[in-house]
Formats: sequence, C-alpha cells, structure tokens
Amino acid sequence: MTLRVLVPSAQFAQAIRGPEIDAILWHINDSPEDAPAADVLVTERPREFENRARVGSIPGLRHVHLLSIGSDWILGHMPAAVTLSNSRGAVEDATAEHGMALILAALRELPTAAVQQRRHDWAPLWTSSLHGSVVLVLGYGGVGKELFSRLGPFRPAALIPVASRARVLDDGRQIHGTVELPELLPQADVVVVTLPHNESTAHLVDANFLARMKDGALLVNIGRGPVVDTDALLAELSSGRLRAALDVTDPEPLPADHPLWDAPGCLITPHMAGNTAEFVRLATEITVEQLGRISRGEAPLHLVE
Repeated sequence: MTLRVLVPSAQFAQAIRGPEIDAILWHINDSPEDAPAADVLVTERPREFENRARVGSIPGLRHVHLLSIGSDWILGHMPAAVTLSNSRGAVEDATAEHGMALILAALRELPTAAVQQRRHDWAPLWTSSLHGSVVLVLGYGGVGKELFSRLGPFRPAALIPVASRARVLDDGRQIHGTVELPELLPQADVVVVTLPHNESTAHLVDANFLARMKDGALLVNIGRGPVVDTDALLAELSSGRLRAALDVTDPEPLPADHPLWDAPGCLITPHMAGNTAEFVRLATEITVEQLGRISRGEAPLHLVE
C-alpha cells in the first residue's frame, strides 16, 4: 500500500519519494489550498499562529512528524488517535551553536560595533566576556547538554546546570533543581534558557525571577518565547538593569510595532537557531528513516506522548 505523505518542500519530496511513498507538496503555512488526504504530515512549525489548527483538518491523517524538537504548538490541534514524532537529534547542535553566537555577540557588544561600522566610527569598545563569567543554563535536555559542552572551552568562572529536579549524573556532575533558582540566580552573569513551553515552564522567567538576576546580567532565550514574561523583561531592559539576547519571543512572530524591537540592550534573531543546512540534512535522514518504518508497519522513532 502506498503511503501518502505531505511534505513542506520539493527537497523533502525528492528525498522521500519511492515505490511505496507518494510525496505531496503542501506547506502548512504557505499553501493556500486545504490539505489533500494523506497518511502522514511532515511539517515545520507554522509562522502564523492561526495556521496551527490546519493539522486537525487533514483527511485520513494517521501520523505527524515534526521537523523540530518542540511540539508545544501542535498538541492542542492533534486529532484523536493520530501519533506524533519529532526530529530529536537533528536540531540540538544548531540551536546550541546559535546560543553561543548570541552569548558572544551580546557580551562582546557586536551589535554596537555593527552600528559604529555603518557610521564609519572607529571607537574601540570595552566589553564583558564569557571568560570569567558565571553561566547558568536553565534546561538540561538535548539543547542544554550541547550548549553546556560548548561553554567549557571558553573558560567561564562557573557553569551551573539547572533542570526540573536536582540529581547527580554518572560522571559526578551536579544538576540543580529549579527550586534552587532563588539562590542561584544572583550568582549568574549569564542565564541561558533552553526550556520547552508547557504548563510548568510558562512565564517561569517572570518579574521575580528577573529581579533576582544581578545588575548587568544577560538573559539568553533559545528555548520558547512564552517561558519568559515579555512585559517583565521589557521593564528590566527599559531600566537598563538587564540585557537580553533572544531567538524566541512572546508573541511570535514579533509584531513590527512591538516595543521589544527597540528595547535597550536587547539583541533579537527571528527564531532561526535551527535553520542550517546541516539541520536540513540530518532532519531529512530522520524523516526518510521514519517513513520507512511507518510504511513497513513498524513503530515510529522519537514518539511524543
């Protein structure tokens, strides 16, 4: 039996098409027509919020495979009995790499240097550095672990991993629990958020959280926008007490007239941490393997409960 699969790009269609797979080009955000009947949807996260619900109107749908790790956006739109999987293993490296870029760019004042370049203004800057800083990584899943491994060679004064619960790893590393944040946050020069968005993480970074961060500290978010209370962050940025580097925001996409764009000390990239050619290669490999398993009647990999 031929497996009918909706894919978001011609590249994916070419990669998966075979004797038992009928690849149908349909993009959840950009295709104006309703989705045709299909067994499987391969999709990225739609840019526009209102397009998320399109998942629930695909005739005959049996499985959704996400070209990402995060699944928070789709859970409320999944039809009953439709299974869900993600691309765990494809995006963690790219996201951690982008996190490093945001940290270094913000600490070394590269946005200011870029403005000076456009003005042809040769004015050397004195900056903070990752070397000698205390870095708290909030979230010790796939992205958090990859980020943690990249931070060490920059010789920070300390690295503090924080997860939902405290534990000691087999290598002896101490993972702190979120209940310890009130004591840990005042120590950190940089706080990096890698958390997914769910009921327990929504607005975890609120006014109280931010108030405990030390003056001049940098907040980096490469997790999900709603983990951070945007209004509370705006207040701290507007006062000049904290800085931020954000790849994700709430709301998202960020409206053109939103005050976060022009907040002092805030560097923003448009949710692009995973957008690399290497991610596409890895995600394609995972998708091909996933569809092969489904077409053979085997259990999909990386199922999301």
